[in-house]
Amino acid sequence: MRHAYFIGLAALLLSLPTGPGAQAQSPSGPGTSAPRIEWEVKNRFRLFRNDADFQRHVAASRNDGVLGAEHRLAISSDGRGWARDVVERLCVDRAGRLIETCDRDGTRENYLAPRDHAIGLVLAGAVPANVRCVWTFEDGASEPRQVEAACDDEVKGRVAYGKTTAATVDIALPDGTAQRVVTEIAVRDVFIAGMGDSIAAGDGNPDRAVRLSDEGFCFRRFLGGNSSEYFRPGRVGYGGNRSCAGDPGNDADAASWARQSARWESGPCHRSLYSYQTRTALALAVENPHIAVTYLPLACSGATISAGFLGGQGIVECASPGTAATCPNTTRAQLAELTSTLAKARATNAERKLDLVLLTIGANDIRFSGLVGHVIIEARTERTLFGRGSHVATVADSRKILDGAFPSDFAKLRTALKPLVGGNLSRVVFVSYGHPALAAPDTPCPGGRDGFDVHPAFGADNTRLREVADFVSEQFLPKIKALALCEGRGCRDGDRMTFVDAHQRAFAEHGVCTRADDDPPFDRDCFSPKGESFDRNPATAATDPMACGRGASEFRPYASRQRWVRTANDSYFVAMTYPQGLGSTLQPADIHDATWGVLAAVYGGAIHPTAQGHAAMADAALPAVRETLGLEAPVERGNDAPAAPFNPTIPQRQGAR
Repeated sequence: MRHAYFIGLAALLLSLPTGPGAQAQSPSGPGTSAPRIEWEVKNRFRLFRNDADFQRHVAASRNDGVLGAEHRLAISSDGRGWARDVVERLCVDRAGRLIETCDRDGTRENYLAPRDHAIGLVLAGAVPANVRCVWTFEDGASEPRQVEAACDDEVKGRVAYGKTTAATVDIALPDGTAQRVVTEIAVRDVFIAGMGDSIAAGDGNPDRAVRLSDEGFCFRRFLGGNSSEYFRPGRVGYGGNRSCAGDPGNDADAASWARQSARWESGPCHRSLYSYQTRTALALAVENPHIAVTYLPLACSGATISAGFLGGQGIVECASPGTAATCPNTTRAQLAELTSTLAKARATNAERKLDLVLLTIGANDIRFSGLVGHVIIEARTERTLFGRGSHVATVADSRKILDGAFPSDFAKLRTALKPLVGGNLSRVVFVSYGHPALAAPDTPCPGGRDGFDVHPAFGADNTRLREVADFVSEQFLPKIKALALCEGRGCRDGDRMTFVDAHQRAFAEHGVCTRADDDPPFDRDCFSPKGESFDRNPATAATDPMACGRGASEFRPYASRQRWVRTANDSYFVAMTYPQGLGSTLQPADIHDATWGVLAAVYGGAIHPTAQGHAAMADAALPAVRETLGLEAPVERGNDAPAAPFNPTIPQRQGAR
């Protein structure tokens, strides 16, 4: 019977027109439409190994951008973060190094220069039920491939990289006639690199935040004596000594503590999937079903133009469990890493090119972290010690660099990067910083201990904060823009970057000091505006360090909130970083050391954007990225209509290979 069916079908098909786009008469009548082939690239954000992780972002997408999607993902994850499991399923290893041959949905792929792409096809429009279809795929380089399936099945297969594949479906209709539908499949693989500093990397937003204990953990003050001890929430799973008494050099305690650290896409660089660079590249893949996005994350927390971009840099920490044994002392220069990666890609495919670079850098060059220290470190002893370690810088210090060495360093960056983008720096999309310290447009935060009482020595000084805020608004941000756009003498064709700062207006209403009535309950109840968040009595704080009577484990690092900038309290609660490589002056003696008490509160991303802030930056970057790549904006749809997965519930048949 099956043999007779195909003989009959073949006889019908012999009479069909065969030109491109030719098809027999379609069903007609109210509400009907001609059959058509719809197709998409499967798991088209290629950093993800599993299509299910990508489809979660497709399902969260509406007509309100990355920020709206992040809000829905925060709700669905109960504020714990969508990336906490995805980070284990990437085409990078646990130290953040690229896996060049990556197993994606059961197929081993060359990540940098793929040979082919997985696709899915469906027959849409008015198609009678219970009819059979014969699909044919031809790319001119191999024998045509055929598959026969029910017409309402999805057909899955792979199409060659860089080639156009003709897809034909022949429909055997119940009335004895037949119909043919033809389309062309051409996958565009977009190669994007993300480069820059901690803002580019997504610091402040570990993919899996540290798990907080409801019990206290002791830190010392520099003053010495039992009266200088204080308790803050510790890490869940830590089995060592939580008090400041005992052996200060206990390696077992330090090892137990390290095993409970936050998990980052790259521990050495504090690189995160929440970064605006990753979210921009991911959003492109979500909204463009006919492209694939090969994304290369290179940004590193602490990077300057000289140390990090053009040269190697010391790492922040070996944070992620399982990476300590192989964690390097330094990272390779981002430019060298990109150059080497492009060479590897072109060794496999000579036509492979870098389509676009996302870049944010410059704040570390002018010692912005030192400005933060200048604002928030109040206590005289800590201020003196950290000033010696270059962790405190005045506006005069930063202005001297901004007007002195910084422009020439930026020129070196431009010169080094230009050949990698084909001599056209407009393919570098420079996304500027959002101002972190505004309570409202042109209104700096008032200062105080709100959000900064995680350490007894902290408290944002109002005068110093206003001075720094004015410097950022009036000098640093305008200078960054002028340099990226190459305004002034000595600029040639192709020297002008694509510049993005549309997010700055929104950040002016979401600074580090802002609050709202719909902030998470824990924030409202436990982070005191008066700086009284923690129990000051060491005897009771050892078992319950929060003054609000709630456990620290109730904190939700990725819940939506008014502030889009991490406070010092946030930084401690999401990452509790114990940085290394700080030099002999600040080298901690043990995990209760006074130095680590300070740094654990700021090196996890204090005064950096939250996941919401990064989503807003991605929304600002997307129009410029689309224009640079020649991609159209997605068709607007109602906010109640998700960009649903392609057809995840229908049966699947294998097709093009």
